[in-house]
Amino acid sequence: MRQKYFVFKCVAASFLFFSGILIAGDQCITCHTTVVGDKPSEQFQHDIHSKKGISCADCHGGNRNMEEMEAAMNPKEGYKGVPKGDAISQTCATCHADPERMKKYGSTLPTNQWTNLQTSAHGKLSTNGKEHIAQCITCHNAHGIVPVKDPASPVYPLNVVKTCTKCHASATFMRTYNPSLPIDQGEKYRTSVHGMLNAKGDPKPAVCSSCHGSHDIRTSKDAKSSVYAVNLPGTCSKCHSNAQYMKDYKIPTNQYEKYAKSVHGTALLQKHDVGAPSCNSCHGNHGATPPGVESVSKVCGTCHALNADLFSSSPHKKAFDERKLPECETCHSNHGIVAATDSLIGVTAQAVCSRCHHENDNPKGFAAAKAMRLMVDSLSLSGSVATALVNDAEQKGMEVTEAKFKLRDARQAHLEMRTMVHAFNEAKFREVIDKGMAATALAKGEAQGAVDEYYFRRIGLGVSTLIMSLLAIALFIYIKRIEKKQAEQR
Repeated sequence: MRQKYFVFKCVAASFLFFSGILIAGDQCITCHTTVVGDKPSEQFQHDIHSKKGISCADCHGGNRNMEEMEAAMNPKEGYKGVPKGDAISQTCATCHADPERMKKYGSTLPTNQWTNLQTSAHGKLSTNGKEHIAQCITCHNAHGIVPVKDPASPVYPLNVVKTCTKCHASATFMRTYNPSLPIDQGEKYRTSVHGMLNAKGDPKPAVCSSCHGSHDIRTSKDAKSSVYAVNLPGTCSKCHSNAQYMKDYKIPTNQYEKYAKSVHGTALLQKHDVGAPSCNSCHGNHGATPPGVESVSKVCGTCHALNADLFSSSPHKKAFDERKLPECETCHSNHGIVAATDSLIGVTAQAVCSRCHHENDNPKGFAAAKAMRLMVDSLSLSGSVATALVNDAEQKGMEVTEAKFKLRDARQAHLEMRTMVHAFNEAKFREVIDKGMAATALAKGEAQGAVDEYYFRRIGLGVSTLIMSLLAIALFIYIKRIEKKQAEQR
């Protein structure tokens, strides 16, 4: 009898226990899931927060254990309803900005997203001046939030472009905040190598957040931005210098290393010249695609316009087209472009001309390259002699302003020569060289005249000093004689 009574007590206790759980369960979900077409409750069942045991009441307030709607949604129970404006992100930040609370849920996510969002380009005030432009749910959704690595997430690499273009492809929306910002970035992206691979289902190529960041997005003119001119090569190299990450794409991973040592990289990364070419200057940004063989010169020509025009009318244009050689890149390389020096011209081992032109193979081109190098050396030697004479005259205190102007003309001719070489026309090249030689000749003449005048003055001063000394001595002797005679007469 006692045994039966004990079993009865256990069953009753179990019933009461489970009944208590059901009664004390999340009445928000219990109620909302019974409403046909209640999309938020349907989405929340797949939400990462739901799986972590977070309730509707954790965001909306109220009492999740009350069955009656009025009691569950009573403001006295802390019910807040649907957050509006910045209250949305502040609600998210209640947990996501609290390291201890995030650790309790087993999360390793950073806890500075809300702080970053506030200082980002999206953190600026909206048109009503009461809230930020973007809130957490703008990109992550409200009730169907899943981890970034989940293909269903709006910020999963295959979906993030669509998410960003909801705003950035809207002319009406963007006109309100930044009319100068183009709205075709998404369309351009789809034409890029990154975009085409992304469209095929490859999540590895760069998407919006890969370059611009996520919560801490800044404008391209902000020095802290990952796409600010000086920072951009480093941003691109995060992927393109990672051999393991890039192994499936079979492209070199030393582009950044070469670029950093190049004339362009030195100007941008070391001298912080933001006008110097960066990765996007040649490859584009949203429509990033390596320039084809036939379009390399067009890319380079956006900055080096005269060089490109001269090459287009040169005999090399046809030869390069027939051999399908990239024009500028063939002589100057692409990522590892070095500063142009006279050593690139001629038939020596260091000269680029000697890569194609040899004494027994295309001797006409070989002879032209050799002659052009001789002219360059003549101008350089003449310029060195003229500079030395001008410096000598200046050190002697002579007026050499006119000679310095002539030297400047000679240096300008030297620069013009480096441009004119792209015409590969010996006669036109000689015209520039002759102009420089004439300038150095005038500078040497001016400087030599100043030096001669200096020595003429020195000699004249010496002779006049000698004459005056002799006169002084003669006068001294004469006075002594007079004094002697006067003494004798006394």
